[in-house]
Amino acid sequence: MRILTGYMPPSEGSAKVAGLDVFDDSLEMRRHVGYLPETVPLYRDMTVRGYLDFVAKLRSVEDRKSRIDAVLDQVGMAQRSRSLIRTLSKGMRQRVGLAQAIVHDPEVLILDEPTIGLDPHQVQDLRNLIRELGRSHTVMLSTHILSEAEQLCDRVIIIDRGEIVAEDTPAKLQERLHRGGRLFLRVSQRTSAGKVRQVLKSVSGVDQVESHADGYLISAKGNADIRPAVSAAIVGQGLELLELRPWAITLEDIFLELTTRLGHEN
Repeated sequence: MRILTGYMPPSEGSAKVAGLDVFDDSLEMRRHVGYLPETVPLYRDMTVRGYLDFVAKLRSVEDRKSRIDAVLDQVGMAQRSRSLIRTLSKGMRQRVGLAQAIVHDPEVLILDEPTIGLDPHQVQDLRNLIRELGRSHTVMLSTHILSEAEQLCDRVIIIDRGEIVAEDTPAKLQERLHRGGRLFLRVSQRTSAGKVRQVLKSVSGVDQVESHADGYLISAKGNADIRPAVSAAIVGQGLELLELRPWAITLEDIFLELTTRLGHEN
C-alpha cells in the first residue's frame, strides 16, 4: 500500500495506479489517490476545518472553502468543524482522516485497516460511509476482519506470505471452495452423539459427519440436496430436530482453507 500511494519506492518490478507509474509519474499519480493509513496523520492542536484547509492547500484544491464544506458534510463532521482534533473520539478522528483522503476528490481511495480500534457503533458508521464512497470512487482496503471484507468488497484478494493465493468476488470464492453441499444440524442435547452419527451415516447421499459447536456439519456427495432425507431420518428415529440449514462458507473459512493448505505444501 505504501508503494501504491507513493510513500515508498518499489525495490523491483512496477506498479501503476489510474494508468500512472508510481515511480516515473509519482507526483501526477498522487493527484489521483487518497490514502488513509492505519495511524491517521492528524495535527491534534488544529481544528478540523483548519487541518482540512491545510491539506487542501497542499493538494492545490481549487475553491477550498466549498470543497471542505462538502467533505465535512459527506463524512458527518460539519457540526464539529471548529473542534480541536485532540478533543475528538477515535471514531471522529477516523472520519477526519477519511476527509483528508478525499478532500482533493481522488479517483482511487486506499484505506489501511480503516475500522481498527473502533467500537461497534463507530465501525458500523464508518462502513456505511465507505460503502457510500464506493459508489463514486474505486476503494481499496486492507483488513484482518474478514467479515468486513465480505460486507464491503466487490472483489477480494487473499495474500499469504507476500503471495496472492486467491482473487475473485466473495461469491465466486465461496463457490470454488465449497466442495459439495454442506448442512448444519442441531438436535436435542439429550441425544447421544453416537446415535446421531449412526442415523446420519445411514442416509443415502451423506458423505461425512463432523461435530461443530453444538451441532453437526454434514457433507453431501456432489451437490445433492439431502435435507429431506436427513430430516426424515432424524424424525423417523424419534430424535428431536431443532435446526437444519445450509452451511454457508465464509471468507474466514476460505482464508483458513487456502493458507493452511499452502502452509502444508510448503
